[in-house]
Amino acid sequence: MFIVSLSYKKEISEVEKFIELHIQFLEKYYSEKKFIFSGRKNPRTGGVILVRNVDRETLNNIIRQDPFYQNEIADYDITEVIPTKYDKDFACFIERETMKSRIER
Repeated sequence: MFIVSLSYKKEISEVEKFIELHIQFLEKYYSEKKFIFSGRKNPRTGGVILVRNVDRETLNNIIRQDPFYQNEIADYDITEVIPTKYDKDFACFIERETMKSRIER
């Protein structure tokens, strides 16, 4: 599981020009069950995406498809997270990750 933190490099007016394409990018990976959530930072300096069911190389390839990346709108900071404690309502995401890791070993 990864936390992707985007930090805008350009003014919001420039971000807005690519927001619809960015949303389409997000929708693609929600439909593939790779993204768990995404949202804007407050204050609006970027965003965050929680990613599952991918390895680091695959995630890098996914990010390269983001219009924000392609148009140099944002910088990306990627942190891998191995959840060890979580609310029971979040367990469905963790169990899938754990099962996938066991299969890959």
